[in-house]
Amino acid sequence: MERKFILLVVLAALFLGSCSSDNSYQIIDGTIVCNTPERAEGQQDMLAFAAEPLESVRVGFIGLGMRGPGAVRRWCQIEGTEIVALCDLNEEGIIKSQNHIANAGRKPADVYTGSEEAWRELCEREDIDIVYIMTDWKNHAQMALYAMECGKHVAIEVPAAMTMEEIWALIDTSERTRKHCIQLENCVYDRFEMTALNMAQQGLFGEILHTEGAYIHCLSEYWDQYYNNWRLEYNRTHIGDVYPTHGIGPICQVLNIHRGDRMKTLVAMSTRSVSGDKYWQKMFGESCGEFANSDQTTTLIQTELGKVIQLHHNVMTPRPYSRDYALVGTTGYATKYPSAGFLLGEQTVGEVDIENLDSHRMVDQQTFNKLMEQYKHPVTAHTEVMAAKVGGHGGMDYIMDYRLVYCLRNGLPLDMDVYDLAEWCCPIELSALSITHGSMPVAIPDFTRGAWQRIDGYRHAWAE
Repeated sequence: MERKFILLVVLAALFLGSCSSDNSYQIIDGTIVCNTPERAEGQQDMLAFAAEPLESVRVGFIGLGMRGPGAVRRWCQIEGTEIVALCDLNEEGIIKSQNHIANAGRKPADVYTGSEEAWRELCEREDIDIVYIMTDWKNHAQMALYAMECGKHVAIEVPAAMTMEEIWALIDTSERTRKHCIQLENCVYDRFEMTALNMAQQGLFGEILHTEGAYIHCLSEYWDQYYNNWRLEYNRTHIGDVYPTHGIGPICQVLNIHRGDRMKTLVAMSTRSVSGDKYWQKMFGESCGEFANSDQTTTLIQTELGKVIQLHHNVMTPRPYSRDYALVGTTGYATKYPSAGFLLGEQTVGEVDIENLDSHRMVDQQTFNKLMEQYKHPVTAHTEVMAAKVGGHGGMDYIMDYRLVYCLRNGLPLDMDVYDLAEWCCPIELSALSITHGSMPVAIPDFTRGAWQRIDGYRHAWAE
């Protein structure tokens, strides 16, 4: 396929289904309703999609800054992989990555650098199966679209898409090309979240009615580490929850989103912006004027089945790190912050063999440890030894990469699909849309376009 034709297809896709322009949504009975583009004739959804198994997964990495070299190091420890190519504008990340490859006894990867368009050449190679994208947010979608048009699966750092245009373009391109498009959400592999998911699936919490997630992380020490100031600049010019995926991902799996339920309505509100310009002045010595993103944004989402998701975003004020993970069920409760714990009532079901359960108090530490072991998720059990050795956010980065390779090599559906990507990224633009309209409700599109009830519950795929 000629490059010019590929580029035209990508650019056309980027302008489908947007909520950012006035003619892309309507206000009906006090609710903002975004346009949902029709699925092209002959195009099928990607629910439970499994590609042909790969004997060896050949990967090309784009973006070797803060996250990149660590990903290369992890892939060096995963059997059945070949690191074919590296791409970055800066030499430092390439050198670090090549050192990881050499230390693992592998042959050096080919390098693409020296031009802001060098990544296209990597995507066009015939000997790459998946392109792994770790650049700044604004480049994620265009790189993923081009890679899929070149016949590659794509794995994209979070958030994978920042606008509704990008979301619909990624969905349509994945469906049309029949290529996986996965968002690299590592927090769904955290040991506590995985254990709580397993407990929820076995009925220990009863029916989950309310959930909480967040990204609360004061970035005052990190703003100057982002290349060309891209992250603070993005917050300066955009309102809303611009980084929702860590908080929303694990709870969407518990709630079986697009696997029996779907997110239906969103409402968001934000505080005034105070801290952003202070950080700007500290870095650049002068005010930036108006700073768009607030110090804290709160978003509420209701599902088709009447469940509620509460999200918080705060990267500005001094607070302990938190992802707010909480599950509120009819017979139990789980939370991770500020300290991990479970509460199980007398009506708790499942295989739990613990006496003296109390509907008013968290279980004691001994009981907590017993539950964590008794309900250890099979994915955790399968990977925990190597995860502890290789690391990456306590091992969850390694598990994320291992599971991606495992599913590709065995021809299985991935743990996360393109609709997870869409649902976990859509609060970025939809929360902004709600806030700018006085916290008006926003109808969340059905990204599966009617197929969300076809699968009964979220499960990880296994070859055995």
